[in-house]
Amino acid sequence: MKRIAIQGVNGSFHDIASHQYFEGEQVQLICCATFEQVFENIKRDPAVIGMLAIENTIAGSLLHNYELLRDSSTTVVGEHKLHISHCICCMPDDTWDTVREVHSHPVALMQCRGFLANHPGLKAVESEDTAGSAQYITRHQCRGVAAICSAEAAGIYGMKVLEDHIEDNKHNFTRFLVVCSPQKADTLRQVDSTDKSSLVFALPHEEGSLSQVLSILSFYKINLTKIQSLPIIGHEWEYLFYVDVTYDSVTRYRQCIDAIMPLTRELRILGEYKSK
Repeated sequence: MKRIAIQGVNGSFHDIASHQYFEGEQVQLICCATFEQVFENIKRDPAVIGMLAIENTIAGSLLHNYELLRDSSTTVVGEHKLHISHCICCMPDDTWDTVREVHSHPVALMQCRGFLANHPGLKAVESEDTAGSAQYITRHQCRGVAAICSAEAAGIYGMKVLEDHIEDNKHNFTRFLVVCSPQKADTLRQVDSTDKSSLVFALPHEEGSLSQVLSILSFYKINLTKIQSLPIIGHEWEYLFYVDVTYDSVTRYRQCIDAIMPLTRELRILGEYKSK
């Protein structure tokens, strides 16, 4: 039995990602209102695994989750890329003629901007969660109110799908990270078979400091797949760099880490895992 802490409720995209990643295994969800609570559950019980959205192909990176990951004592042991498709759903007795509001997470509303523009009579209302909106509408029997969520969530909460696949961009994917306590990491991954790593480091405020690191990655044939900078609070014009790299040789990757270590400050390996 895998106990997975997620932000959101049953039917959320975190729920779908968890069941896809651990396909064929028993999964018990721990539903959390915030991402902070996800990490609190892992800290409280090291057996708990976290599923954490980290970037979307349309909305970009979830910057706050990078900070939570760095500040936690967890390690990344896997990733999952989920195709995101939205539907608009309502109470069974409602129709297009009676629906006046649509509730969803602001990112989901943004991803369906074109659809909403074609329905100017619908008032868009931001909420904390996609599936949570469907749950709320059903629980409180909200007539005239629709939700934008997954079709799975609509089914779970007994809602009628008015239209499916309403997202503007059909190539809409979210990347999730699987995180856990360090003591549980080796039960969820095989270190020698990893081919991807997530790193975070600071650099001295000197000319060429980042280019030196990138040159070393190139020399060891380490592929840089993502780089994200975030300001260091209290240190003007200084940044933390969050970097994802892939490699086909663990030995060469280890040599590369040893080579860039003296050039960086506070280098931390957030996790080594198998790319998906």
